[in-house]
Amino acid sequence: MQVGRARRREPRDPEGRMPLMEHLRELRNRLVKALLFIAAGTVVGYLVYDPVWAWLKEPYLSLPASQRGGTDELVFTGVFDAFFVAFRVWVIVGLVVSCPFWLYQLWAFVAPALNGRERRYTYVFVPMAAVLFVAGSVLAYYITGLAMSVLFGFASEGMVPLITITNYLGYMTLMMLVFGLGFVAPLLVALLNLMGVVTHEALARSRRLILFGIFVLSAVVTPAEPLSMLALAIPLVALFEAAELFCFVNDRRRSRHDELAGLGDDEISPLDDEESVSEAEPKR
Repeated sequence: MQVGRARRREPRDPEGRMPLMEHLRELRNRLVKALLFIAAGTVVGYLVYDPVWAWLKEPYLSLPASQRGGTDELVFTGVFDAFFVAFRVWVIVGLVVSCPFWLYQLWAFVAPALNGRERRYTYVFVPMAAVLFVAGSVLAYYITGLAMSVLFGFASEGMVPLITITNYLGYMTLMMLVFGLGFVAPLLVALLNLMGVVTHEALARSRRLILFGIFVLSAVVTPAEPLSMLALAIPLVALFEAAELFCFVNDRRRSRHDELAGLGDDEISPLDDEESVSEAEPKR
């Protein structure tokens, strides 16, 4: 019976190749695992809600009293607002706490497409992505206080801010997620280069367009003031340049081990040249 079962098993491809449906099943399994880790992190967020909410309010409370209308309170106007705010805080904590685990699921899905040498490089992807995501979120946390100070500074005499908790938390979470994901994006470029999807030559041709897009995207996703835009755009430009340098080094290393690297579409490869010579030789 055991021999029969062993024969019915499909052999595993040593190169990790799978049919399309197997890829979709693998993606589904990875997504389910990632959601389970986020759910577990959300439970942690529920347990530490009070100190986390006090920490999230600190940028607002650090504003001058004149810009806060002389009050330290945030208001809510809907019946379910308090619950939705608490739930959002739980999810934020869940995303941050579980980011090493759901980022690992992303890495585990794309790792089979890499060879052994390139796969070793990607072992640093998960911890680096987690560090960059947290670093971007922390930077956004400190930038929000400065950004609100600039924005509230446009209020004329007699204007009293009445900020709701949903409005404030929505602004805070948007900034933290945008900064966190933005810091991880250049690392994804390096990962795509390891997979052979993106080359340094393609990045170099599109460098001006990419840099322009970074500033435009930073201006769109941040408030209408230059401080937040520059706080997001400048680190993204630096991280993109680091990713481009990595792609340059990796492509140089790959070309040294590839005999066909650097050949144009109309050039004859050494293999084709040898085949043409062998066909031209008369048969004995």
